[in-house]
Formats: sequence, structure tokens, C-alpha cells
Amino acid sequence: MQSEQMESKDKRGKHRILAELKRLDQQIGFLQEELELLDKLEKASSACKEMLSKVETRPDPLLPATNGPANPSWDRWFEGLNDTAGCRCWIW
Repeated sequence: MQSEQMESKDKRGKHRILAELKRLDQQIGFLQEELELLDKLEKASSACKEMLSKVETRPDPLLPATNGPANPSWDRWFEGLNDTAGCRCWIW
């Protein structure tokens, strides 16, 4: 009885090992295919330069195209102080 249990455990152990080896072989195959594809691709720097040249020449469709400020009165908020001697503001 005990020898039968050992044989069944041994068969299950072998099956698990073979299944794991098969899975690892599949992963190796997938990685080899991916490496072959990467070898066929052009270098990233040239692809990036090409994409950058295409992107820079086209305006962003999500940003409005303006030739100046939409509201000129907003510019005063982003300008520096004209006369610092007359400013009585204290920043603590």
C-alpha cells in the first residue's frame, strides 16, 4: 500500500516538473520572438527624431490658437511691479 502511494506521488511530481518545464520553454520561445522583433526595429533615437519633427510642425488640436492674450487686462497680473518705492506691501 505504501509503495503505491509513493508511486502515485512520484508520478504527480514528475508531471508537475514536466508542466513547469513546458511553461518555461514557452516563455523562452516568446522572449526569443520578442528579441528578434527588437533586432529588426530601427534605433529609438531616429524614430524619436522623426516623430518629434512631425509633432512640432502641427499645432495641438486641444489648445486654442491665439496671436496674443485673449484678455489684455490679464497681463497686469503677470507683470512685475513698476515702482517698488511706492509699494507699501509687507510680506512677513
